[in-house]
Amino acid sequence: MENWLTVGALEEIPRQGARVMTTGVGKIAIFRCLNDKVFALLDECPHKGGPLSQGIVHGEQVTCPMHNWVIKMTDGEAVAPDEGCVQRYPTKVEEGIVYLALSTSA
Repeated sequence: MENWLTVGALEEIPRQGARVMTTGVGKIAIFRCLNDKVFALLDECPHKGGPLSQGIVHGEQVTCPMHNWVIKMTDGEAVAPDEGCVQRYPTKVEEGIVYLALSTSA
């Protein structure tokens, strides 16, 4: 059973932007895409630990602000030719409220 944490209203996360939550597992970036899909990733690029929450969101990907690595938010994988993966966390939106689960079964 998932233990869902309330992030807040979907409207509070800018489209093509992010909000950061500090949790027991570290800082988690919650992203909102242009189409209102929501994804959550550990806020550390797999390359050098750059803050993904400060990156540019495009489609369902985010570009790290430090070295331009592109990370797919759907699975946390870096886009080739880069290699690496960032931890992804389950999210859901119900009645305009965003929820985050700290399990890693995304």
